[in-house]
Amino acid sequence: MFPRVVRHAASFCLLIFWLPTSSSPTPAKAARAASLDAEYASALAVADRLLQAWQAGDRENGIAMLTEHAKKGVNPADLDKFFSASDPSAYEINRGKRLRHRYEFPVVLVNRTANQLHRKFSTIVIVNTSNNDWAVDKLP
Repeated sequence: MFPRVVRHAASFCLLIFWLPTSSSPTPAKAARAASLDAEYASALAVADRLLQAWQAGDRENGIAMLTEHAKKGVNPADLDKFFSASDPSAYEINRGKRLRHRYEFPVVLVNRTANQLHRKFSTIVIVNTSNNDWAVDKLP
């Protein structure tokens, strides 16, 4: 009986020493975290500010963040409609991916119509215009 208790105790000790090392980040996760840089943070901040303007119905500040390309690609009536969000509105921004000098972020826009919440799945594209100046090149 004594040897079995010793075996279980030894197994338990190995498990205790193994658990803390198994919860450390894997090299793949560490590499992904290291790829987040100042450019990513700047692009994400612009996406967040644009969606805050959408949420607040702040057309003036929202349009100021758009590139000329984005402004030309959207009908002015659709732009007004985009920034006239109904209450309550909310959004989610998911992890973006780099595409040359731009980032694309998957987003979910949530708004209410006729007492029902609706989700719209889309993407927002943020482009580096120059000197680490970022702007919205594609609205969700």
